[in-house]
Amino acid sequence: MRVSEFWTLVEDEFGTAYGRSLAADQVLLALDDRTAQQALDAGVEPKEIWLALCEAMDVPQARRLGRDRAPKR
Repeated sequence: MRVSEFWTLVEDEFGTAYGRSLAADQVLLALDDRTAQQALDAGVEPKEIWLALCEAMDVPQARRLGRDRAPKR
């Protein structure tokens, strides 16, 4: 997963403002007591961060892959 894909998932699930705030402020035990932003800055794989955030925020399995989008033509 790319960092841009991580941010798309965050914004799709939580909204732009809340998602960015959550990534900056929510300390995640699964990421060694770091926020998502701190983990990104430290080089942790975005997929690992996304899954940790999903677990912490009780995102249902069905929504962890993001929205279905129509293919670009």
